[in-house]
Amino acid sequence: MAQFDLPVEQLAAFNPSVAAPDDFDEFWRSTLASAGEHDLGATFTEVDVLLPEVRVYDVRFAGYAGQPVAAWFLTPASGGGPRPCVVNFIGYGGGRGRPHEWLVWPAAGFSVLVMDSRGQGDGDTEDVPGVGVQHRGLITRGVLNRDDYYYRRLFTDAVRAVDAALTRPEVDPSRVVVAGASQGGALSQAVAGLRADLAGAIVDVPFLTHFRRATEITDAYPYRELSDMLQLNRDKVDDVFATLSYFDGLHFAARGTAPALYTVGLMDAICPPSTVYAAYNRYPGPKQIQVWPYNGHESGATFQPPVNLRWLRTVLGS
Repeated sequence: MAQFDLPVEQLAAFNPSVAAPDDFDEFWRSTLASAGEHDLGATFTEVDVLLPEVRVYDVRFAGYAGQPVAAWFLTPASGGGPRPCVVNFIGYGGGRGRPHEWLVWPAAGFSVLVMDSRGQGDGDTEDVPGVGVQHRGLITRGVLNRDDYYYRRLFTDAVRAVDAALTRPEVDPSRVVVAGASQGGALSQAVAGLRADLAGAIVDVPFLTHFRRATEITDAYPYRELSDMLQLNRDKVDDVFATLSYFDGLHFAARGTAPALYTVGLMDAICPPSTVYAAYNRYPGPKQIQVWPYNGHESGATFQPPVNLRWLRTVLGS
């Protein structure tokens, strides 16, 4: 697909005026405070996955409303004392997968906690108790009410995942980084805006950012799920975007202070480049952006991990 969004020279300065709700910070303060009333209850059960150089743990912790969330925790078997840790979030429709998918981080000397996404992926974490996974529709689940919206639960899980990682003796609490692509990038961006104790954030082609513009300029899924809903619910447009304003990556980006690495594909029809730049240009902390001019939502793909690792060496000083 050819470039379809703003010209490159305009992207670099694109910073639309989109106001957060007046009670945005209070909404998230109270949401996280409510989650904090539940014991984190993080459990780490070591499992043998035939990888002798890596210690692997099946994790459970209490996320939103104390509901159980699954994760993997991998750390080099060599020990070596507290080390940097990446808390990794997953793209839309995916889950924590299998431990061998996450070997880049321990191979580079990091611990990593990979959070499952409730109601997505392989079904290790339920969203609604008793209801299994679904492939599409989560971006609209509960969207008529901010308190019931799916991403209120998932963003809260993501904040609590950092708390779970911090319980491990292998983790240096001063060197915890959040990372993810697409939906995972949105979660990384949100956590960076909700926590002040991170050493960095890798925000790769973030989804859930500048909802209004995304639905107006792309007909690609998953944003199209919102458009499809509004085609049938013409009288609910204002209600939907009122809810989404509490979950828009623009507002989390505006509150981020940790060093951040953003990435963008200039031919990305799923998360249009202008939506990524709109967040990046708002981000007040130290930042840089990796641009892939001829790529879409795959972003850097296999070229991205070395970029991330090189940036982390600079940020973490190791």
